[in-house]
Amino acid sequence: MYVHLTWTTFRNRPLIDGGCAKFLRQFLKSVASRYGADAIDVGIVSDHIHMLLMLPSVIDIPRLVQGLKGASARVANRDKIVRGEKLRWARGYDLRSVSPQALPQVSHYIRNQAQHHPLSRIHE
Repeated sequence: MYVHLTWTTFRNRPLIDGGCAKFLRQFLKSVASRYGADAIDVGIVSDHIHMLLMLPSVIDIPRLVQGLKGASARVANRDKIVRGEKLRWARGYDLRSVSPQALPQVSHYIRNQAQHHPLSRIHE
């Protein structure tokens, strides 16, 4: 099953800078893999994350999302990846299934988050 997963920073604050985005892109892929999911694409802007995931036939989705959000904030804050405020995620998330035919369009959308959300573009 393919899904489009999104979540935001706490109070939609612009907490993600270039260094944090680089860390998150790799870290989230590795966490997804630990849960048996394949991160096909990751889109990041200053206040939210988009992921296109291929999920195994049996998976505990709330546990996967808890792992993605909780572990990324914990490690980013412990290792001082974020400058200034600590990285905090808002409660909840949005998860939508994606048909195999729609994968190219969703992947393109996720890879081009800076164009879709110009006010949330990450500044180095």
